[in-house]
Amino acid sequence: MNIHEYQAKELLAKFGVAIPKGIAAMSVEEAVEAAKQLPGPLYVVKSQIHAGGRGKGKFKELGPDAKGGVRLAKTLEEVESHAREMLGNTLVTIQTGEAGKQVNRLYITDGADIKKEYYLALLVDRATSRIAVVASTEGGMDIETVAHDTPEKIHTITVDPATGLMPHHGRSVAAALGLSGDLAKQAAKVLSGLYDAFLATDAEQIEINPLAVCEGANGDELLVLDAKLGFDGNAMFRHKDIAELRDLTEEDPAEVEASEYDLAYIKLDGNIGCMVNGSQASRWRRWTSSS
Repeated sequence: MNIHEYQAKELLAKFGVAIPKGIAAMSVEEAVEAAKQLPGPLYVVKSQIHAGGRGKGKFKELGPDAKGGVRLAKTLEEVESHAREMLGNTLVTIQTGEAGKQVNRLYITDGADIKKEYYLALLVDRATSRIAVVASTEGGMDIETVAHDTPEKIHTITVDPATGLMPHHGRSVAAALGLSGDLAKQAAKVLSGLYDAFLATDAEQIEINPLAVCEGANGDELLVLDAKLGFDGNAMFRHKDIAELRDLTEEDPAEVEASEYDLAYIKLDGNIGCMVNGSQASRWRRWTSSS
């Protein structure tokens, strides 16, 4: 099960993870009111769909020169204009396919003076049955492209469940990101919060891209500027509060119906085939060979 960015950030904030101020909006009017509650003078208007690449995406209903699903605004008028163009329109990104996804929610956040972007994620490493921490200095980019072109820039650290997260894990992540001094301490704190959130929510994935060094009032600070969380659907009976965050409009209706009957169903493109195993598979092969 996946949730929206603003929901992910609100959840991570409960575990002490530093995020910029932001407010969700379901209408143009709510978007403007949200911006009024933020310090400004720079705002970020972010489309909320279950797909990455929103900033580079394009809206079907707008011209080819229109901006993507993540936009900067310097005035309330610009916030209103961006919100009006996004809400109700179809955003096509590298992850949505040509069909795209309709934008029904926005996230208005306070702008940040970004100095450097990083990538940080926690995943389940099924080969070792451990939580793997993936860190890279190439934040803000497609991690698959980084892995293909410059794999040496991706560092993976596994955490032994018998000991849990230890101080040396935080130091290793800071070293992988090239951080030192106070920023290294902040990196360790962010990692600790993410690890606690991962265990407490039965997460399958926590992806932070980017994790950014931003200029703050009291010096540089490490902030989570975007977050993607995915959870083990089989564990949601333990997390009624998280289950309530599910946005059914982001899922295929057939998959939603299947989940109501506890069926594992994933809709795919192409022709329908028959996939069986065991004795049924043997009979299927004998039948197809004789027919």
